[in-house]
Amino acid sequence: MQMPKHSDEAKAHFRSLVNDAPGVEVKPMFGSLGAFVNGNMFAGLFGENVGVKLDPAGLDELRALPGSGPFGPAERPMGGYLSLPADIDDKARTAWVDRARDHVATLPPKVKKPKR
Repeated sequence: MQMPKHSDEAKAHFRSLVNDAPGVEVKPMFGSLGAFVNGNMFAGLFGENVGVKLDPAGLDELRALPGSGPFGPAERPMGGYLSLPADIDDKARTAWVDRARDHVATLPPKVKKPKR
């Protein structure tokens, strides 16, 4: 499985799409970045693609947009996530990221596994 390299510009751009909110943090994940709320990932960067986790209705709505598609490695795309179309503007991207955050914030907080 090939993991794409991420430019510093792509990482900075991803961070700019994630608004501050309680429980939100952007952190490294597998050489890339993920945005988390209460420990659950709601958006991520894979190559130049930004992916978001949405409820079924949101996934259907995003899937209907030309240019959206699977998120993650082609061999193993992440379930429940879709990539945002590359040609939408940052205002629309941020709105999708916010929508993903709001959805994932309704899930139970992630419990950290105890260290062995």
